[in-house]
Amino acid sequence: MSAEMVAPAWMHTQISAEQYDSWSEEQCAGIEVVDGMVVVSPSASKRHNRLARILANALDAAAGPDWNADTDFDVRLQDVPLTNRRPDVIVYRSETIDLTPTRPEHVLLVVEVVSPGSETTDRIVKVDQYARAGIPFYWRVEQAATGIPIVYTYVLDPATKTYRDGDMFTGSVKATAPFAITVDLGDL
Repeated sequence: MSAEMVAPAWMHTQISAEQYDSWSEEQCAGIEVVDGMVVVSPSASKRHNRLARILANALDAAAGPDWNADTDFDVRLQDVPLTNRRPDVIVYRSETIDLTPTRPEHVLLVVEVVSPGSETTDRIVKVDQYARAGIPFYWRVEQAATGIPIVYTYVLDPATKTYRDGDMFTGSVKATAPFAITVDLGDL
C-alpha cells in the first residue's frame, strides 16, 4: 500500500489559515503547518511528555498571574503561507488565554524537548522560525546519556531577529526575567 493511499488528500496540498481554523481540535492534534503544508509528527514518548509536563507545571507555578504555561498549544507564526507550530511547552500572556490563534506577541518562551527524529528541526529550523517571529526566549531540552535533561537557553536579539546563546543547565533550571525559577529534573 502506498503512502498516497493512506494519507488524506489535504496532506498533499497547501492549506490556508482559514482552512486550518475550520478544523476541529482533534484534526489539529499532532500536526504542525509549515509554509502551508501539514507536517505530521510521530507520537512523543512517555519520557518526553512527562518532561514537558513537569517543565510546564513548574513554569506555570513560577509565572505568577501575568503568565500561563501549557503544553500542546498552537502558536501562529505567520498567516501566509501558514506556519503554525505546536511547541512542547509555551509560556504566554494570561490575558490572551481565550484569543485564537495565539500569536508570537502573546508568547514569552517556547520550549522544545528533543526526541529521536526531531533533532534537526528543534536545533535549527524551529530556532530560526521562533526568532524571526520575535519570541523572546527559546529553550531546547535534550536527554543526556545519564537520563538527566540538559537545557540550552537562547535569548532573542531584537535587532537581528536571531537568538544568542544563553546558559546551559543540567538537572536544575532557572529562567531569566521576568520571573525566576529553579526546577530539579534529576529524578526523571
